Amino acid sequence: MADLATLADMTARGITVEANEEAVVGTFLATASSAVREGAGSNISQTTATVILEGTRETRLRLPGAPVAAVHAVALDEVPVTDYRLSNGALWRFCGWAGEQVEVTYTYGLPAVPADIVDLVCRMAARALVDFRTGDPTARDVRSQRIGDYSVTYADTETGTLTLSDFQRRRLAARFGTSVGVVNVR
Repeated sequence: MADLATLADMTARGITVEANEEAVVGTFLATASSAVREGAGSNISQTTATVILEGTRETRLRLPGAPVAAVHAVALDEVPVTDYRLSNGALWRFCGWAGEQVEVTYTYGLPAVPADIVDLVCRMAARALVDFRTGDPTARDVRSQRIGDYSVTYADTETGTLTLSDFQRRRLAARFGTSVGVVNVR
């Protein structure tokens, strides 16, 4: 799956990456993209996947990932199903989804990564790049310092820069997350 931001996105934001740093910045972008996707509980970018969900007697079967762009195939206990309708990210079927498992192949996510998500990933990678350049991969942001009786306050207690704050995780989960559990993804 493609990263949520690219080296070109970083350059567009005024971040200079030297030729000998491109490989490590690629790693930072991949790691930051993974952290953002995990926090969001969603791939964010559009992808096609096959999921296996538990069958239910309910008429609506909510699909994980949003928004759902298209449903390509549905099978209930390995028998193809065509009498369903896609409605608000869920499959609706008059007689419900009673059975062991429902296998759905569908396309979901956003066709383009939102600019604020690209920016977040770029900022995370840029912080990691600064730490890389200083030779301290576990550096943390200093929020305040005092000189008399030396004291320093850090931004958080996490080490490393490729992590999300609790606030960022909650915000991403509220925006992209779903409450449906995925049994299996292929």
